[in-house]
Amino acid sequence: MAQFGGPDDGHPPRPDAPPNDPSTPGQTPAPGDGERTSGLFLETCYRHADQVTGVHCTRCGRPICTDCMRPAAVGYQCPDCLREAGATMPRRRRQITVGGTGRITRILIAINVAVFVVEIAIAGGQALFNGPTGRQLYDMGALFPPAIAQGQYWRLITAMFLHLNIIHIGFNMWALYILGGPVESWYGEWRFVAIYFITGFFGSVASYAFGPVGELGVGASGAIFGLLGAFAVYNFRRRDNRMAYANLRVAITFIVLNLFISFYFRGIDWRAHVGGLVAGVVAGYLAEGFGPPETRKVVSVIGLFAMVVLGVVVAVGRSAAIKHTLGI
Repeated sequence: MAQFGGPDDGHPPRPDAPPNDPSTPGQTPAPGDGERTSGLFLETCYRHADQVTGVHCTRCGRPICTDCMRPAAVGYQCPDCLREAGATMPRRRRQITVGGTGRITRILIAINVAVFVVEIAIAGGQALFNGPTGRQLYDMGALFPPAIAQGQYWRLITAMFLHLNIIHIGFNMWALYILGGPVESWYGEWRFVAIYFITGFFGSVASYAFGPVGELGVGASGAIFGLLGAFAVYNFRRRDNRMAYANLRVAITFIVLNLFISFYFRGIDWRAHVGGLVAGVVAGYLAEGFGPPETRKVVSVIGLFAMVVLGVVVAVGRSAAIKHTLGI
């Protein structure tokens, strides 16, 4: 540690020392010059000459007072350096996401709404609350077991985008808006698409395989329950984290409440809901993969593909049973 000598340190002033040299014992610093007090070298702020300070800008090294000190990553910077740094800093483009949802979620909502507008255009304004007729829904691609048994398997997908009325689509799109954002951000766009369509397909297959033969089925609820299942399993795998644990509790509450509604109220296809939920749990687990990190992607792809194959096998088996029952 360096120490500075005082006037009585026993050394006479140097004869060649310039006036007002603060390093010379016995000299008094001139106004505006630095002065040494208790081992600290003090100067005046370069922006405020009447303010004595011992702090320097970490960027340019000039002395700054408390009014000019701007917090930096290390120490403080002066206003001029801070302004200069801000002018030269590269600008980042900000992407504003409506409602916190992802791009694919917004696209899916838009498709469902567009299809519902087409429904209203075909069925007339009264269908807004009363819904299209059964024949109109059938013509637009509703799930109808006898038709599927005769080879119209595409109805297992098209039924996901049809709705009975504005209340039906309103609830489903609200749920998609709430669940789609986090699930899409966690899994990524393409895995999110896979989860949505596979679980929606499984919801339709469950309705087809275990539901009445002569009833129509429409709605995105199978896929919505699938997203709820994926939401739950994602947070279950991270349940040691407080936020994930809280999300898991919310998901379980929603699952219990919605299953109660599905079983209690008539006219709701609980088979599609349960099928979508179970498929969502499995698909959500497979989408992240398991095992060594280098093989997880392969495991994920194979697992999701196997789910599709299983759904097709169940649907084909149901078709054979319906043909035998109806004699077609």
